[in-house]
Amino acid sequence: MTGSNRPARVASEFQHEVSRVLARGLKDPRITGFVTVTGAKMSPDLREATVYVSIHGDDRTREGTLEGLRAAAGYLQREVSHALKLRHTPHLRFVYDESIERGDRMNRLIREAREKDAAVPPAEPGSEPDPST
Repeated sequence: MTGSNRPARVASEFQHEVSRVLARGLKDPRITGFVTVTGAKMSPDLREATVYVSIHGDDRTREGTLEGLRAAAGYLQREVSHALKLRHTPHLRFVYDESIERGDRMNRLIREAREKDAAVPPAEPGSEPDPST
């Protein structure tokens, strides 16, 4: 067998369990932003788990929440491993996922471009477009 999708399946379960534990709440006061687990990736040997999170809030809130999550990694590793009944507890690493933020920015830019286009009056037939716009 050349490849296995076990790491992908375990990553999916890991993502679900981390989300569940985070939904119950953590006692760390640094975790003040709204946290969404957007993905997870496991190493092929199932020893490392990277969890991608999106954090709603300003930059300061995001940094504080990410620090709190990293500090709580040991607790989260233990909770998730007990729930999944894994032989080895994967080392947990949190990474900020800016894809949602990037998507919001792109939507805003598209909306602004459409509004700008709607504000420009249509060209008269037979006239050449103005190269300065």
